[in-house]
Amino acid sequence: MTMTADRRYAQAMRPLRYSINVTLDGCCDHRAIPADEALHRYTAEILARADALLFGRVTYEMMEAAWRQPAGTGAMPEVTDPFVRFIDAAKKYVVSSTLERVDWNAELVRGDLKEAVQRLKQQPGKGLYVGGMKLPLALAELGLIDEYEFVVHPMLAGHGPTLFAGLSKYVDLKLVGRQELASGAVALRYAPRR
Repeated sequence: MTMTADRRYAQAMRPLRYSINVTLDGCCDHRAIPADEALHRYTAEILARADALLFGRVTYEMMEAAWRQPAGTGAMPEVTDPFVRFIDAAKKYVVSSTLERVDWNAELVRGDLKEAVQRLKQQPGKGLYVGGMKLPLALAELGLIDEYEFVVHPMLAGHGPTLFAGLSKYVDLKLVGRQELASGAVALRYAPRR
């Protein structure tokens, strides 16, 4: 395949985007970062660029426990409704070797991770979003992430977990977008230099 054909093929594939909230000192613990109205609105906007979510087992179980409640029930602030509706309705792919079954519009992904994710990327659609810590680390190692987004919050947590701890190779990124949120957080989007 020529370089031009490789690029056309890569552009025709459904992109895999990684998004995570992080403090200035690299902490990715969701409990350390307040989810205010601006963050919920922004997250709903970026999720609109996808039609499916890719989770590892831990993130899937955490998201299901937190967000499976129906929108508009009064159980959560109204500002979370668009986010909750998207998360609830979205197709979810769950990478796990221990779960025997999933529901909540989800499908288990088994076997070779690289091959499985490449098959998902080849399906028609707007894009896939991945969150969490362990699965994105494995995907970065395999060179499968097409866009990294770090929503950097103006705070210091003083503890972990930290981004990409244990990454075995250098990943060179170029800035492709940024947006400041009302809270002072800054969303930075990067694409791998290939």
